[in-house]
Amino acid sequence: MSTIAKDQTQINDRIRAKELRLIGHDGEQLGVKTKFEAIEIAERVNLDVVLVAPNAKPPVAKIMDYGKFKFEQQKKEKEARKKQKVVTVKEIRLSPTIEDHDFNTKLKNARKFLEKEDKVKVSIRFRGRAITHKEFGQRVLEKFAEECKDLATVEQKPKMDGRSMFLMLAPIVDKKQN
Repeated sequence: MSTIAKDQTQINDRIRAKELRLIGHDGEQLGVKTKFEAIEIAERVNLDVVLVAPNAKPPVAKIMDYGKFKFEQQKKEKEARKKQKVVTVKEIRLSPTIEDHDFNTKLKNARKFLEKEDKVKVSIRFRGRAITHKEFGQRVLEKFAEECKDLATVEQKPKMDGRSMFLMLAPIVDKKQN
């Protein structure tokens, strides 16, 4: 068992269909041909028959240079991977009785994360009997969200999860930058 994925593209003799709708190397329609006729035509121009639409009736094949075709596919995949943005979630932990200076320090860190277009999960862990006063934690999270509203939107409102309450902030992304 190989860990490398095999290329599933059918070319030349690997094509199972008996008849193919053939497209020439210059893009012109050559009509429906048998597999052997298609291979013969391709060999005359020193190219390959590549199955491009195997599910069509009859399957569509194109006469082209397979190496070049494969290279172009890899290039497209690489370009698509470049355009993907990996979203990371950064966590900021607060306490329900946080002091102003500590709050501002955590806020400053969260703002840095949001400027880098990372999501921020703000969580408050209730310890001991503090869980009886969930409203303190709720107020702290709401204040935090209010302070970040110029950089972020609230993706998930404050919510209890066990002994913790958390809030998700997502950065406001300017579509014009991309």
